[in-house]
Amino acid sequence: MPFKAVLNQLLRDVPGSLGVIIVDWEGEAVDQATRIGEYDIKILGAHHGIILTLLREALERMGSDCPEEVVIRTQQGTTLIQPLTEDYLVILQLQQGALVARAAHELRRCAEQLYDDIAL
Repeated sequence: MPFKAVLNQLLRDVPGSLGVIIVDWEGEAVDQATRIGEYDIKILGAHHGIILTLLREALERMGSDCPEEVVIRTQQGTTLIQPLTEDYLVILQLQQGALVARAAHELRRCAEQLYDDIAL
């Protein structure tokens, strides 16, 4: 299934989702689906890609494994970061009040589908 179809399905399945983006290790957008501006989701993807890279480096220095997922909560909403491979990740932005547990479950399901296409 093409990336866009998988990402659009995630937006439909997760109430309160604002946008989802796949980025590479440099923060470059691979594909996205969004209810907010395309520029905004690309900036969000680039910045959170940097956050994941820094977190991975810090955990590596401590001798820990790489994170399986990251949740960032702010007053405006929640961001879920799901690594796909060492080089790619998917980021889901939620509005305030969205059900994070449901979103995390759906994002994991989505990541499994995306992994099959990216790992090829």
